[in-house]
Amino acid sequence: MTTAGGPRGADRGLLPDLAGRRELVGGWAAITLIHYFIVEAIAMTAWQGDPGYDRRAHVISDLGAAHCGPFNGYEVCSPLNWLMNASFVLQGAAMVLGAVLVSSAVLSVAAEPGARVIRPSMASATNSATKSAEAFPWIAAGAVRVLVFVAGIGQAMVGLIPEDTDLALHLTGAGLYFIAGPLALVILGLVWRGHTQMSWMVLLFGVVSLGTTIYVLAAGLRVDEPGAIERTMAYPIILGLSLVGLIVAQRVTKERKAVRTLRQRSSVPGTPQPRRTAD
Repeated sequence: MTTAGGPRGADRGLLPDLAGRRELVGGWAAITLIHYFIVEAIAMTAWQGDPGYDRRAHVISDLGAAHCGPFNGYEVCSPLNWLMNASFVLQGAAMVLGAVLVSSAVLSVAAEPGARVIRPSMASATNSATKSAEAFPWIAAGAVRVLVFVAGIGQAMVGLIPEDTDLALHLTGAGLYFIAGPLALVILGLVWRGHTQMSWMVLLFGVVSLGTTIYVLAAGLRVDEPGAIERTMAYPIILGLSLVGLIVAQRVTKERKAVRTLRQRSSVPGTPQPRRTAD
């Protein structure tokens, strides 16, 4: 990473290295979540339960039920349950990978070139309140990473433990996903204001999902058209995190190209080498 020396505030800020391969892999990992919509559509076409699969009436997990037979008041039978469950696990793995690889510094500034961030240890304020305000983006980004990691673990549990094998553990995994996922989007949407115009979309996805989750919990999990309600919780998480990955991947790719161009120009005899100061 590069830094700029200075006595206080943003002048002491850390300038994230946006040309790292790990950030690019982490961004693309988040983008892959979008594959879910294809897998869901394919699994639905193979449904053999009674009644026929209805997005409004049937919850998503019915497509991953391990057995054919009565469950939740109707007959479930999803021959492609293995495909649906594999998608859940892959989504979880992608979320964990993205949370691990995309650093707090890069995430806190939406991978915006030239943007600086203050670590808690770098904040120069004399009182704790102002110090926390200076370091808020870094702290919030760290919280987002933890939340996405937890949501990924929960989503993987949903795929590894189908609803008709151990409902309690299955619901635990789903709960982690539906609570941690939208919370991460809401926090990130707030942090990204001023760094990208897409921050409002990230925030909107998080608010819609979180609001619906709170409604379901308040209703004791008993709602009309549970399939439609669950999708209002799940789809925004997938779309929001995919959007986050897209923004990070695009900006990191652009920065990597710029760095390669600079290196090529610097290799020409007589061209001054760029000055960098180590972090």
